[in-house]
Amino acid sequence: MIALDILTDGFFAAVAGIGFGAISDPPLRAFKVIAILAALGHACRFCLMTYLGVDIATASLFAALIIGFGSLWLGKKVYCPMTVLYIPALLPMIPGKFAYNMVFSLIMCLQNVNDPDKLDKFMSMFFSNTLIASTVIFMLAVGATFPMFLFPRRAFSLTRH
Repeated sequence: MIALDILTDGFFAAVAGIGFGAISDPPLRAFKVIAILAALGHACRFCLMTYLGVDIATASLFAALIIGFGSLWLGKKVYCPMTVLYIPALLPMIPGKFAYNMVFSLIMCLQNVNDPDKLDKFMSMFFSNTLIASTVIFMLAVGATFPMFLFPRRAFSLTRH
């Protein structure tokens, strides 16, 4: 049952990665790599959070590192820059629930300005959701670009012979 959960998570992340990749119009040879990277990254984060109890920001950092190093390694094989591969693979890991709750609590704050109890409650929700969403997005960016700073020559020579 655990393997099925992991495979299901990876499959749906791959589908979402392909969808996000189609928006940016990469070459056809890149879609398979985008799907693999999205599935690996999202399944890694799922495993870390579900089975090891790691928080979402740290798990996102490790998942983004996998996607970053994978795009560095697989980019040479499909002759594509890293950004073409890792940006669509990262997008399924954007914490949409926290971003939605952030906007929702901000709107509720504005609607309950005259009620101090509700204002405190929604202000607290706004700050906690903002903190989580922005931290996860920052960790995704750090993890995906870290290989680029670690191996700059290899990263910038992916499309050159």
